[in-house]
Amino acid sequence: MQPQDTTSPTVPARTITLLLGLTVGVIAANLYYAQPLVALISESLGIQTSSAGLVVTLTQIGYGLGVLFLVPLGDLVENKKLILALMGLTILALLGLGVATHVAPYFAAALFLGVGTSAVQIVVPYAAHMTAESHRGRVVGGLMSGLMLGIMLSRPISSLLTDMFSWHAVFFLSASLMLLMALVLFKFLPPRKPESQNLHYGRLLASMGKLLISTPVLRRRGVYQACMFGAFSLFWTAVPLYLMSPTYHLSQSAIALFAFAGVAGAISAPYAGKLADRGLTTPATIIAMLSAIASFGVTHLLEPGSLTALGVLVFSAILLDAGITATLVLGQRAIFSLKPEYRGRLNGLYVAIIFVGGSIGSYAGAWAYSHGGWDLTTKIGALFPAVALVYFLIEWITDFRRK
Repeated sequence: MQPQDTTSPTVPARTITLLLGLTVGVIAANLYYAQPLVALISESLGIQTSSAGLVVTLTQIGYGLGVLFLVPLGDLVENKKLILALMGLTILALLGLGVATHVAPYFAAALFLGVGTSAVQIVVPYAAHMTAESHRGRVVGGLMSGLMLGIMLSRPISSLLTDMFSWHAVFFLSASLMLLMALVLFKFLPPRKPESQNLHYGRLLASMGKLLISTPVLRRRGVYQACMFGAFSLFWTAVPLYLMSPTYHLSQSAIALFAFAGVAGAISAPYAGKLADRGLTTPATIIAMLSAIASFGVTHLLEPGSLTALGVLVFSAILLDAGITATLVLGQRAIFSLKPEYRGRLNGLYVAIIFVGGSIGSYAGAWAYSHGGWDLTTKIGALFPAVALVYFLIEWITDFRRK
């Protein structure tokens, strides 16, 4: 990173980069702590299986609202204060989840947790503002590695803590980590004042509609990643139910070990960033989408229930997570190459579109598994990246003919 004049002279730019990578991981993990615990939380709160997806979906809806209505403030409000304020909201929501014993308080806290967690999408443009165009892809890729590691590690951590204590303990631990992270950021994170501070909030939001209409790269990349993230959310909502079923009889601790496999998929982030910096976005995108489609198909190569079949399922998780991580980096690299003064709004729109897909995927995962088992789940799951690939190829061919 190359710090601007807002960077503290006492803190090296590389240290800030590492700090931001850790920050996005710690914050993003909150979106997925509940994912492998859907069955347990639903049983504890009396939620029917067909509606169990709401345990995760409401948090994602809150996140979508946050990135749509709060993340654009990164173009208007001093970034450090905004990040810390949203982290404070996240801590309060986590404490609410930790003490929840009824459906309504849990769902309300889950929604506000998503809103607060949108802070992660203010951190990422913050880093982009401090980075030269020539290696912005690598820096964004590094932050996305931190984000995906947080997401992927959240599942095994929550499973292990639940086995040792209870699902409530997961949220209390996260609240403690968030408080510690907020204190570190308060001390070391340099402030950043956006250039368009004279813009009113109403005009800021109104301008987002114009940006969506006038920015084809944003629309395309948003739709691609919405489909990819839908597949990701569907898989990780349904696979714990599948692993706990009579087919595999896995415990929460065993499911946690399985979830650790997904962490390997995060290694694709820096490589995707480097490919984007070299102008190889198109082939990288196609490969990533094909890997996501293939990840669902390979789970049917062997008869389910055996140790070998479980190994194939692990490989499927790695393949899927690598594909989703790569397209996320490629998309953010593309939109961060647009006008810097719009970066917060562009990123807010991009992530809001993505999480529409994620919310649909989470609900679809629980619904598909309860109605058609793993077979229906994989068919619907593969459809998400397949739609993204078809759309990408149509747009690519159209652009190629125009040239």
